[in-house]
Amino acid sequence: MSKISDVVKRAWGAFNSGRTRPLQFRIQQLEALRRMIKERQADIVGALASDLHKNEWTAHWEEMVHVTEEIENMIKRLPEWAADEPVEKTPQTQQDESYIHSEPLGVVLVIGAWNYPFNLTIQPMVGAIAAGNAVILKPSEVSENTANLLATIIPQYLDKDLYPVINGGIPETTELLVERFDHILYTGSTAVGKIVMTAAAKHLTPVTLELGGKSPCYVDKDCDLDVACRRIAWGKFMNSGQTCVGPDYILCDPSIQNQMVEKLKKSLKEFYGENAKQSRDYGRIVNDQHFRRVMGLIEGQKVAHGGTCDAASRYIAPTILTDVDPESPVMQEEIFGPVMPIVCVHSLEEAIQFINQREKPLALYVFSSNDKVIKKMIAETSSGGVTANDVIVHITVHSLPFGGVGHSGMGAYHGKKSFDTFSHRRSCLVRSLQNDEVYKARYPPSPAKMSRH
Repeated sequence: MSKISDVVKRAWGAFNSGRTRPLQFRIQQLEALRRMIKERQADIVGALASDLHKNEWTAHWEEMVHVTEEIENMIKRLPEWAADEPVEKTPQTQQDESYIHSEPLGVVLVIGAWNYPFNLTIQPMVGAIAAGNAVILKPSEVSENTANLLATIIPQYLDKDLYPVINGGIPETTELLVERFDHILYTGSTAVGKIVMTAAAKHLTPVTLELGGKSPCYVDKDCDLDVACRRIAWGKFMNSGQTCVGPDYILCDPSIQNQMVEKLKKSLKEFYGENAKQSRDYGRIVNDQHFRRVMGLIEGQKVAHGGTCDAASRYIAPTILTDVDPESPVMQEEIFGPVMPIVCVHSLEEAIQFINQREKPLALYVFSSNDKVIKKMIAETSSGGVTANDVIVHITVHSLPFGGVGHSGMGAYHGKKSFDTFSHRRSCLVRSLQNDEVYKARYPPSPAKMSRH
């Protein structure tokens, strides 16, 4: 028997022992996780610096703060969320007790992503622990320093049998997916999402898929372009463009394209100085393969800014492309790098049509001073989530579920939605054995003639 199936067996055994059932145990594990983040902060920052060139500030704000907030929110709300939920009664069930009881699913698998290797691995785990499951964690091998760190520190703080970490690449993940789980949450590409879902189907295992896609950013002529460009530049070039909800491309009227380029350049200079390569706040591409892929997308394009790189350190300068042809390679796949194509459209209707002709994205952004424009964009398109007049921030709100639709994924998590995702909401009806008289009409023999009401 392989090591992986042993680990899964042990998790099953630990779950079946019933020790995750009491809320007290779950809260204790969440508190231990919070303590881990606090005590091992320097190690986490070090791993993120090695993998993605993040400094202490970016590691804290992009990766750790949201996990800590999720843990605190879970600890505070868990007793309320886990309580049985009474439901409305029907005329026939007035004397009965009807309620929804949330129970853990069992053993769940969380497959993390490499671009935010701490946040996107640990945050889903928080909800799974809160709901009372055993959780097998598979960090992405692409961010190997963070993956190795998690495999080292998690067993030092959490129950070793219930929350094991499995490291490795495609062979290990493939072996893991042969096993049976009660739920799988995967964050990553659409292509691998299909592989995960196919494997899950063999066991009828439900999945939550957090995928990506090209998240559009429509900028209306009538908005404050200085503020819009500062916010867009922040979201696009954070983590060197390797953000699943980052704005992927801009749609705007040709009359403001040049202004947008100038204002984006101005923001980039404010953020990262004359040379982003020397900025402590600017990231690096995760590996050579992704570096080559992103540089390939710039080839043959009209570069309005940037376009330079350093292969040795996997640095790609913040790059802006203008007059981009919608058929070009940079518009066919999610960029996942510091390259911002600008595509010209002549109206809001044309922008909406452009978005609707493509796969549904994980996020959609619209900048306008006109509320009607925002409402129309929301009413006539589809995406996992929307932020108007800013980017990314909708995913930081606990009460807004985070997830995709269509090719950008299925299911969602964060806050209460995480607890629900990792729970089975079980319908319960409790009736008394007394006064069976009331029910005699349902028993055979039936009346010969139906009475007419």
